[in-house]
Amino acid sequence: MSKRVLVSGGAGFIGSHVTVELIEAGYDVVVADDFSNSDRTCYDGVRKITGREDIPLVEMDFCDLEATRKLFSDYAIDAVIHFAAFKAVGESVAEPVKYYSNNLTSFLNVIQAGRAAGCKNILFSSSATVYGEPDTVPVTEKTPRKPATSPYGNTKQMCEDILRDSVLAYKGLRGIALRYFNPIGAHPSALIGELPRGVPNNLVPFITQTAIGKRECLSIFGDDYPTPDGTCLRDYIDIVDLAKAHVYAVRRMLDGRMEEDYEIFNVGTGRPVSVLELVNAFEKVNNLKLNYKFAPRRPGDVTAIWADPTLANEKLGWKAERTVEQTLASAWAWEKHLAGK
Repeated sequence: MSKRVLVSGGAGFIGSHVTVELIEAGYDVVVADDFSNSDRTCYDGVRKITGREDIPLVEMDFCDLEATRKLFSDYAIDAVIHFAAFKAVGESVAEPVKYYSNNLTSFLNVIQAGRAAGCKNILFSSSATVYGEPDTVPVTEKTPRKPATSPYGNTKQMCEDILRDSVLAYKGLRGIALRYFNPIGAHPSALIGELPRGVPNNLVPFITQTAIGKRECLSIFGDDYPTPDGTCLRDYIDIVDLAKAHVYAVRRMLDGRMEEDYEIFNVGTGRPVSVLELVNAFEKVNNLKLNYKFAPRRPGDVTAIWADPTLANEKLGWKAERTVEQTLASAWAWEKHLAGK
């Protein structure tokens, strides 16, 4: 009998790609989402990609403890991957209470309801934001966490701590935190991808929306950083590669192969790419010219950060495989799919 995985926030950008990879790896998946930051587009895309019309979809808010309890009692869940959270850095600075209330409450409810229902495996969607502005790069899992530069980043740190302390306190509970770097791109089918509401918070949707004519001009924030071309350096990871890391992590938990009851893994490529390099690569691979300009630095942007993914490569057996060029071609195919072109 195949194991069942709950994907909270499973209709979102990362959640939908993870759902595809889990199903293709033979897991049963339950998707739950409140659609506050998504719609049914990606869920419908997942059904088309997998050929599965029967993927359970529960519309609910994980801040509602009773609804969360009901979900765990309605389905026998073997592992949960928790994505359901607000994620806009700028908004979190303007609305800290909204972010602390939603992101912490939802995760506490998942742990509480999961434990009560006998679900002992929790995978938390964390982020490289927990490292802040690191003293040295690349960062390893042992790199000290710096004070977060935003309430959003702070909720990631706090949820990691909640998971670590819960695993320590409650016998039999296992947890993995995956620290993502910069997920970009879309599924090669162009049936699912990033679907920002309003003005995108991430670079690649801004690039693709400018390319297709939705936005007049792309702003590159800061050209005076102490980097080779003056723009920030990041570790851009293909969304499908990132999604596959979750399958390896879930398998590690369910097969009883964890060496500690709480583990952390960086999920990145280990290759730094500058913002300007990414823009130029997009133009080249898709044979386009982008209208872009340099703008002042954004508060909270880190100069340079990229992963040392050795631990994930060795312990999870996972490795990033897709090239930046493949990823940017997929992102553009998805934008054209959305536009009906």
